[in-house]
Amino acid sequence: MVAMERDGDQLSTRPALETEGLRFLHVTVGSLLATYGWYIVFSCILLYVVFQKLFTRLRALRQRQLDRAAAALEPDIVVKRQEALAAARLKMQDELNAQVEKHKEKLRQLEEEKRRQKIEMWDSMREGKSYKGNTRKPQEEDSPGPSTSLVIPKRKSDRKPLRRGGYNPLSGEGGGACSWRPGRRGPSSGG
Repeated sequence: MVAMERDGDQLSTRPALETEGLRFLHVTVGSLLATYGWYIVFSCILLYVVFQKLFTRLRALRQRQLDRAAAALEPDIVVKRQEALAAARLKMQDELNAQVEKHKEKLRQLEEEKRRQKIEMWDSMREGKSYKGNTRKPQEEDSPGPSTSLVIPKRKSDRKPLRRGGYNPLSGEGGGACSWRPGRRGPSSGG
């Protein structure tokens, strides 16, 4: 019986400690939730959203790594990509070379035109003529039309030059009987 009494004493003291612990836990947790409840709820929602974002990014990163690994394992795909890249580079280089050739040809033509004009100027100077009227501009050569020997001079227009005057209220020129002129700059005279 002594053993039972000891067990009974231990059983009776145990629930008292457990109830005190539960009461303490209840009071502490209850006051904590009462004070910081909304903060805890919002932080839990925020953590959930952050974990979801990280999880989707991690899944996408793993998928990309798997795709790269699969592409690296398939040499036919790699070879096709490299060939397509080389073909695109070659095409771009050919276009660039064609543009360079066109530019060089244009420069050659301009050089030839300048050389020919200098020869014409030299010949006209040797003959004692004015060379300014005899030089042709490269624009006239490119444009289709009559030859340079049959060029008709342009008519002078009958327009009168524009009159720049007019009414300006700040300068006193132009209009009405009232005119305003700005005052003299500098310190005022007086004492």
